[in-house]
Amino acid sequence: MKAEVPTGRSVLGGAIRSQRRGVTLSAVLASAHQIGETLVPVLIGVAIDQGIAGGDGLALAMWLAVLAAVYLALSWGFRIGAYAGERAGVRAAHALRVGVVGRVLDPRGGAEPGRLPGALASIATEDARRVGAVNVALMAGIAALVGVSCGAAVLLSISVPLGVIVLVGTPLLLWAGHLLSRPLERRSHAEQERAAHASAVAADLVAGLRVIKGIGAESAAVDRYRRTSADSLSATLRAARAEAWQNGTVMALTGLFIALVALVGGRLAAQGEISLGELVSAVGLALLLLGPLSVLAWVNAEFAQGRASAARIAEVLASPYAVPDGDGAPSGPVTGHVRLNGVTAGTLRSVDLEARPGELLGVVAPDPRDAATLLHCLGRDIDPEAGTVELDGVPLTALHPAAVRTAILVAAHDADLFAGGLADNVAAAASPSADLDRAMAAAGADEVAAALRNGAGGVEASVGEQGRSLSGGQRQRVALARALAADPPVLVLHDPTTAVDAVTEARIAEGVRALRRGRTTVVVTTSPALLAVTDRVVLISEGRTEDAATHSELAARHGGYRATVLS
Repeated sequence: MKAEVPTGRSVLGGAIRSQRRGVTLSAVLASAHQIGETLVPVLIGVAIDQGIAGGDGLALAMWLAVLAAVYLALSWGFRIGAYAGERAGVRAAHALRVGVVGRVLDPRGGAEPGRLPGALASIATEDARRVGAVNVALMAGIAALVGVSCGAAVLLSISVPLGVIVLVGTPLLLWAGHLLSRPLERRSHAEQERAAHASAVAADLVAGLRVIKGIGAESAAVDRYRRTSADSLSATLRAARAEAWQNGTVMALTGLFIALVALVGGRLAAQGEISLGELVSAVGLALLLLGPLSVLAWVNAEFAQGRASAARIAEVLASPYAVPDGDGAPSGPVTGHVRLNGVTAGTLRSVDLEARPGELLGVVAPDPRDAATLLHCLGRDIDPEAGTVELDGVPLTALHPAAVRTAILVAAHDADLFAGGLADNVAAAASPSADLDRAMAAAGADEVAAALRNGAGGVEASVGEQGRSLSGGQRQRVALARALAADPPVLVLHDPTTAVDAVTEARIAEGVRALRRGRTTVVVTTSPALLAVTDRVVLISEGRTEDAATHSELAARHGGYRATVLS
């Protein structure tokens, strides 16, 4: 079945729409809260007119009791509404994080090129949080508009000029706030880009800390991060200045607006057109409007930052896929017959290659670019420009990438380990029938466990983040054991023994051959120990299939092969 392709717009919209009930509830309660706050100065004015100016103590007590009840409702309404709004915002951010991670992990690929892991992590966390916060801002904005509208309606009932001032002035303030938010949106986007880049550089430097110390490049690494961090700081300060300018200007305009309402109300009271209580209500409403108008200014800033973050998320979600969908999965059990027919891709030119079911095939590619392109084609990270890659006679382009990865496992040379125990890493993708002990023995990872056992750890010992507590050779053996434990119909190994000694390499070569007997295995390597146990070896030179025979035959008759493998 063909997979549905989500777009950046659909995922963003879905994250907001999925929380519509929570936003609606919070908006209703917040609006009720604003209406209640609008009633407070009105009730105070009525209490003054009927209780104090009218000399009626009973009326005064009654209106004060009503005022207390309104305050009690305000308190509970605000609490429940704020909780519902925050809950909707957090859930929307969670939905976006899941969407971004799902897009990055999509078997069709395409989201990672040009983006460092730290940058993607920043998009999935900070940008998702900012977009999720739009739910809260939306709730607050609706409530603020309701508050302003109610205030204007009450002022209209008190005095038409006062109501008209509010009805005309509020849209003008909103328009001014929108115009002032545009620089903030641009600078917020730049701020997030720089912050994500700084985070990515930091993660990159930490990951390579051992190498940096080994070559004595600490000062250069510090200088690099200092420059990146300084750029991020400058972008953050520019965004902060834009936000401060917007908030300050809108607040100043709001203050002038409130002063105008109070001035007009005072003149009307002096002329006897409104009562003392109505003047108190009008001034109280004018001061009360400062809150909703300030909220609207904040909402404008939140929307500006949310739009900038949404654009960054949409770029990831809308990244074109590296390979298109296929129609489905292989029909029937996979026998592991792999064939390349005239494949042209990257540096490869009309490559023909066949791995028969159950065969252990070696591939020697003196040019690392040829080896990398071949691996990408076999794992369907890319599709050939010409020719076909087939599995059991079915072109890989007819299969969904996820189905290809299930049948063909490409174990990269630089495969990372996960934080956790050694056994957890080996069992990460193990098949239900896998024998973990045999897989570890075949890869030489049992010796790693034995070494760790001396430290009272063994297979349960932590390997650290990305396996940093292990040596290069130990990490390589654990990664190979993980690939062998997966037990796929077709296993493609790329230089799995470059960091181990010759004795261990010979043992691993025999272990792999024994464990994978009856299963198709392709080993892309220049290791003579591994090539010696293969059934056949294919030599790819200058992007073309140059020769194919056993390891000993190629070593005897091909000078280029000898130079590559035996030198």
